[in-house]
Amino acid sequence: RAEFEKARRSKTLLKQFHRKLGTLRFFDPACGCGNFLVITYRELRLLEIEVLKALFGDEVQLQLNVHELSRVDVDAYTGVEIQEWPARIAEVAMWLMDHQMNMRLSEAFGQYFVRLPLKKSAHIHLGNALRLDWKAILPPDQCSYVLGNPPFIGAKFQDDAQRADLAGVASGVQNSGLLDYVAGWYFKAADYIQGTAVCVGFVSTNSLSQGEQVGVLWNALFRQSIRIHFAFRTFPWASEARGKAHVHVVIIGFAAFDVPVKRLYEETQGAIAVSEVSNISPYLVEGGNAVVLNRSTPLCDVPEIGIGNKPIDGGNYLFKPEEKAAFLKLEPDAAPFFRRWIGSDEFINNIERWCLWLGDCPPEQLRQMPHALQRVEAVRDFRLASKSAPTRKIAATPTRFHVENFPQSNYLVVPGVSSERRSFIPIGYLEPDVIASNLVNIVPDATLYHFGVLTSTLHMAWMRQVCGRLESRYRYSAGLVYNNFPWPEMDAPPPVAASCGEAFCVKEAAARTYWSSYHEDGDEPPRTAPRLTGDAKKRAAVEAKAQAVLDARARYPTSTLADLYDPLTMPADLVRAHADLDRAVERCYRPEPFTSDRQRVEFLFALYERYTAPLLPTAQKKRGSRIRY
Repeated sequence: RAEFEKARRSKTLLKQFHRKLGTLRFFDPACGCGNFLVITYRELRLLEIEVLKALFGDEVQLQLNVHELSRVDVDAYTGVEIQEWPARIAEVAMWLMDHQMNMRLSEAFGQYFVRLPLKKSAHIHLGNALRLDWKAILPPDQCSYVLGNPPFIGAKFQDDAQRADLAGVASGVQNSGLLDYVAGWYFKAADYIQGTAVCVGFVSTNSLSQGEQVGVLWNALFRQSIRIHFAFRTFPWASEARGKAHVHVVIIGFAAFDVPVKRLYEETQGAIAVSEVSNISPYLVEGGNAVVLNRSTPLCDVPEIGIGNKPIDGGNYLFKPEEKAAFLKLEPDAAPFFRRWIGSDEFINNIERWCLWLGDCPPEQLRQMPHALQRVEAVRDFRLASKSAPTRKIAATPTRFHVENFPQSNYLVVPGVSSERRSFIPIGYLEPDVIASNLVNIVPDATLYHFGVLTSTLHMAWMRQVCGRLESRYRYSAGLVYNNFPWPEMDAPPPVAASCGEAFCVKEAAARTYWSSYHEDGDEPPRTAPRLTGDAKKRAAVEAKAQAVLDARARYPTSTLADLYDPLTMPADLVRAHADLDRAVERCYRPEPFTSDRQRVEFLFALYERYTAPLLPTAQKKRGSRIRY
């Protein structure tokens, strides 16, 4: 339509534009019942009618045969469908739309226009699009656009045939088994359009622009000179079926050549906003083409993160409260060996579970507890029956866990899975006598400053962009989210002896916290307060506001974290505490506040690219860019 507006300047340009419309060819390699082809045909015919009106006005009735006017016909549309019934529906649907558009043309020019008998039809090919040769169906030099809505099937939900389909088109791509089925159409399209001016646009699940799939898919596509030309960021695509089920999707347009201006579309409060950018990253924000891959250690100088404990015990060491009480009636001497057990669900919803930890139980004492020994024997038998060689190996030490992680002081807990409804993943501290399961991530040496940054909106925006998903819930990954997060460029703080803890026992860095309580209001602290400047001042502000978040939580001792972070029940003082913390964290990055999550993510990705740029040796890069803090 933009080209049409330019062509209005002269009849010659209009005629050239009209001829171009007649040469366009469209290919949907997952066409189903033909919806995308039908709508494309309708919109092109409507545009053609406007072109004809601009060319001829009312003169067409006297001077031209209206039957020869339309250059756009159904035979310019090609599709592939795996099932015969939808394929036949697509052919008929194209004829029906052709008839409707002929009626619109008749109304516009006062003549009856109908194409009978039907001599042309859309080319709908029956077969598996990932197995067929697209170039044999429609040679790329005859194609203008590839478009469609390939099937949404997650990596874990594909059957053997679908996995084989994807493996066939992703041969040589490392970790391609992580990809959703829709990625197969990206690989096929990238091969199809090499050396052409063909543009591709697919509706896809948003998993292709977030989490671990981004690195697998887009690194391979970038090696084929694929560039993203436009994108519509994540939005819910509602179904018209009963129940109104919906999925979260993106629209990605790409080609095997570059263009100077790209367009990003986003729905905000019911309105569609479009911005012109120089480059669209695979995360569908403005930025470079760098992808986030799993890292084994943090990008910045921060405490390392790990998972909790993984028993591989067949459930023999884990107890509900009533199960624990019943066991202790039989084995009262086992009481000192029970410790609270916390996974994501237990942590967020304050569910009480217990673990019988016998790894430190002296052998002579264990032999005096027959019911505990039965549990140990059951664990050994469970491990010996496993098909996994490493699991069978640890049967030799049945009182120990497969993975053991017991911090010696209070430690930070980040749930592995959390609801996408929440603005914040509930993060907090646990005391060392609580055993964390492998369903949570733990940071043993995290200070208040680390807690403050991790629970900020800035970190949550990063998390939502790069984390994986379990269904639609957030799946916080140490290797993707935490280890790649670009922390503020800060100077190293002075050593702090105290350690942090939730409830309220967090009193670390008292002098810096004391000063920062004045800093937020712009007041001068009393003369007796230690004076801080620069990065220490910013860090102190974060620590103070992080403590304020913990204090706000403590005012609701009967509420779970699920209660406190439900968007409908989150207390007003906790909302304010998080807003204050956000301002303090964002000042560590730049003076001006961020106005949207997209802006936050674009800033963080630019920082990430700078931190990971292979321009300097690691040690020199850290000194030069002040990554340490």
